[in-house]
This record gives sequence, structure tokens and C-alpha cells, in this order.
Amino acid sequence: MLIDTDLEWSQVDLQRNVAWIHADQAKARKSIHVSLNATAMGVLRKQVGKHSLRVFTYQGKPIIQVNTRAWRKALRRADIEDFRWHDLRHTWASWLTQKGVPLNVIQEMGAWESTEMVKRYAHLAPEQFRKHAMVVDEILNDTILTQAENQKMIKSI
Repeated sequence: MLIDTDLEWSQVDLQRNVAWIHADQAKARKSIHVSLNATAMGVLRKQVGKHSLRVFTYQGKPIIQVNTRAWRKALRRADIEDFRWHDLRHTWASWLTQKGVPLNVIQEMGAWESTEMVKRYAHLAPEQFRKHAMVVDEILNDTILTQAENQKMIKSI
């Protein structure tokens, strides 16, 4: 989940559901391709026509920063404590992990440079790992079944 308040309409393709974050806008200083889901597309479509250059505005003016009085006021209204803007990124990654999205995909989508940063979410997907561990059972069962069939063939000869 990447929120870039400097996002310009030239960086968004509403037809292909993608956006691009330029290297100078990204924390790691590398360009990022962002696939946009239906929710993101809905947000972007509501912004069309509000400003000719910038995507995100407030009262017709581009939003410059997100950690403002308005953000803190919204948190108070929602009765949310100890929550930073960046926590949204962690929530996004946690949700994807819990739904079984592979960590390497989350790493790519979230533009994390190291796998170590993404591995901290691995504990949220025990079911995903259990599913992969069961592959060994399948192999063993196939091997045992094959051996049993071979024994039957030998006995019938």
C-alpha cells in the first residue's frame, strides 16, 4: 500500500489500473509499479477533475503532507490511539499475509528492498505454511501407494 501525496495524474493509468511512483518519490529511491484494486480505483475516480495536476487534494489544493492536525483529529474521532500513518502499510501487508499471498509477492507489491523486512509478517500465515508442509504427506502417500501397487504386480506374476 503506497500513499503518495505528490501523485500526479500523469503517473496514473485509469484504463490499465496501474500507477507509477517515481524514484524521487519513493523511500528506497527506486521507481515502483503499483497495481490498483477496485477500491483504489474508486478513490482515484472520485478525485478526477478536482485538480489538473495532482491526484490528492483538499478544498481544491494539493495535499502536501498526511501527518497533520486533520489526521490526528480523524484518529480521535474514530477513537484510535497510538496509530501512525505508516501503520496502514503494516496493516495492508498483514492482511495480505493472512489471506495467503506469498511473501515474495508482498515484498514486490510493497516495494520492500529486503526479504528480512517482509519476513516479520510470516507468523501471520501458519495455515499457508501448513498447506506447504502437507506436500510431504502427499509425496509419502504417493510413494507408499506406488510401492503397494508394485508389490501387487510382483505377486500376480
